Amino acid sequence: MPNTFDNILIGLVVLTWLMWRQLQVRRADRPPVVLLVISALGVASLGVAIAKTAPTTAAILLLVGSFVVAGGFGVARGYTMRIWRADGTLWRQGNWRTAVLWLISFGVHLGLDFAIDAANAAKGLGGASILLYLAVSLVTQRLTVRSRAHDALRKTSNAA
Repeated sequence: MPNTFDNILIGLVVLTWLMWRQLQVRRADRPPVVLLVISALGVASLGVAIAKTAPTTAAILLLVGSFVVAGGFGVARGYTMRIWRADGTLWRQGNWRTAVLWLISFGVHLGLDFAIDAANAAKGLGGASILLYLAVSLVTQRLTVRSRAHDALRKTSNAA
C-alpha cells in the first residue's frame, strides 16, 4: 500500500487531470468511464488500508464524514457548471468557481486525512481514501449536472 505522501501525490495528479477535463466543453451525457475507474481504484485502495489498519470507530466516523463532505462539494460544483443545448445535444462546462471548489475540497480532504490518521492507531487510512473521496464527489456532481440538464431539457420542450 502506498504511503500517505504517495496517496496525496496520486490524488493531486488525478485532481489536476479532473479539473482540466471539467473546464473543457463536454457532453453532459457522457458514459461514466473515468468515474468507474476512479471508484474501483478508490474502493481497492481503501479496502487494503482498512484490512491493514483495523480502524477505530472514530476513524470510521471521520471517514464517513469525509465522504459526506465530498458529496456536498460535488453538489455545489454541479451548480457551477454551465449547461446548454446545441444541435439536440446537452453540453456542460465548468468555470473558475468549479476549479476553486475542487481545490477547497481537496484541502478539506487533506485536513480530514490527518484527523482520520490521528484517530487511528495505524496511519495511512486517511490518505488511502483520496480516490474514493474524489469518486464520491464526482458522483454527486454528475447527478447534479444530469438533474439540471434534464430540468433544462424539460423546460425547453415545454416551451416549444
